Amino acid sequence: MKTQEREELLQALKARFARNVHRHVGIAWADVLTKIQGNPSALRSLREMEVSGGEPDVIGHDKWAGQFIFCDCSVESPSGRRSACYDIEALESRKENKPENSAVEMATAMGIDLLTEEQYRELQELGDFDTKTSSWVKTPTEVRALGGALFCDRRYGKVFLYHNGAQSYYAAR
Repeated sequence: MKTQEREELLQALKARFARNVHRHVGIAWADVLTKIQGNPSALRSLREMEVSGGEPDVIGHDKWAGQFIFCDCSVESPSGRRSACYDIEALESRKENKPENSAVEMATAMGIDLLTEEQYRELQELGDFDTKTSSWVKTPTEVRALGGALFCDRRYGKVFLYHNGAQSYYAAR
């Protein structure tokens, strides 16, 4: 990453961190900055999230692992990560109207993971996300083995978990 790109990313992260203190009570930006400056792969992942329309922000601290937990906190699913089926198997199974990518492969390429249903619900406690879009979540092996995949969103003030064929995709997911 070029020095200017790195500095722009760090400034965007710092500004977002300052605007959303409710997401990381008791965590100091200086501590986060020290940790991520020493981790080029984390910076790359955060940049990939940012350039695809996401808004990565600190939502916790794993004291045992000594790591800060970042999550994409964009209000809606990032525009650069929509219209994707669940995984590569689903993508390859489509005979026509194939999307360009899959959610699992995009996450892997960025060096991040899809949220589990539990993590998604925890994120929703920090704000109202996906009120017009929806997001694929990590699907249990037994569901995926049957051809399905799970996604979540927030409607009517509630967080919902749904299922669909893993090969499905929508402009808002």
